[in-house]
Amino acid sequence: MGTRATRVELTAAAEDLVRRLTDRHGPLMFHQSGGCCDGSAPMCYPRGEFRVGGGDVLLGHVAGDTPFWMSADQYAYWRHTHLTVDVVPGRGGGFSLEAPEGVRFLLRSRILTDEEWARIAAEPPLPTGAETDG
Repeated sequence: MGTRATRVELTAAAEDLVRRLTDRHGPLMFHQSGGCCDGSAPMCYPRGEFRVGGGDVLLGHVAGDTPFWMSADQYAYWRHTHLTVDVVPGRGGGFSLEAPEGVRFLLRSRILTDEEWARIAAEPPLPTGAETDG
């Protein structure tokens, strides 16, 4: 089938910030939890400093090879959406790497089109934390 349908992407501003954070911290990863408060914002960590759970879902890679993970519970709600990671002024309350920059990552979403959903439905299931090394 070739490449998977794109489930998550970055705006140009978010991609620039990820590039700068990668230069400073090395390889990165995103995780979108289903918790309260900061659970609604994607968190960016140095790769390997956050352990994904066995049920976490790998939505794809952004900015080249930066994995974007989502908790299984959150994915159950958002599986019909395409996500765009943006960056906006302000500070989130979490431990995400962008916090000292005075900005925060933010998700923007849209419902998948019928064509996108049909393609995704024909693909194998997304990898989970149980199947990868995170």
